[in-house]
Amino acid sequence: MAGNITFTMIKPDAVAGGHIGAILGKIAEAGFKFKAMKLTRLTEEDAKKFYEVHSERPFYGELVEFMSSGPIVAAVLEKENAVEDFRKLIGATNPAEAEEGTIRKLYAKNVGENAVHGSDSDENAKIESAFHFAGREIF
Repeated sequence: MAGNITFTMIKPDAVAGGHIGAILGKIAEAGFKFKAMKLTRLTEEDAKKFYEVHSERPFYGELVEFMSSGPIVAAVLEKENAVEDFRKLIGATNPAEAEEGTIRKLYAKNVGENAVHGSDSDENAKIESAFHFAGREIF
């Protein structure tokens, strides 16, 4: 059974590009409710821990460096079938392969600087949300 919560981050490239409002608008237009949100910045240690699942992959160091390079917007989103619907909304990791109208097609620079993160499973949505927000911060 699909869950109704997912987690996202608007990444440093999209924040620096001034795309926060447009991305949040696309998310709201797609029917997601914002359950928690904040502008914050990952430390290098935070980024290492958050992306620990990728620690053995060749891009891990660049990913950590990029994700700690500037502010992000972290958010918990609610909608029926949230994870799957949000993954469709953001599009393929590589913006060149993303469908027209998706967030990554519109705002991502490349596969590394791809504008947004979206949880890939209901389990990870819970873990990632808890990483960024205390229970009392999620409404």
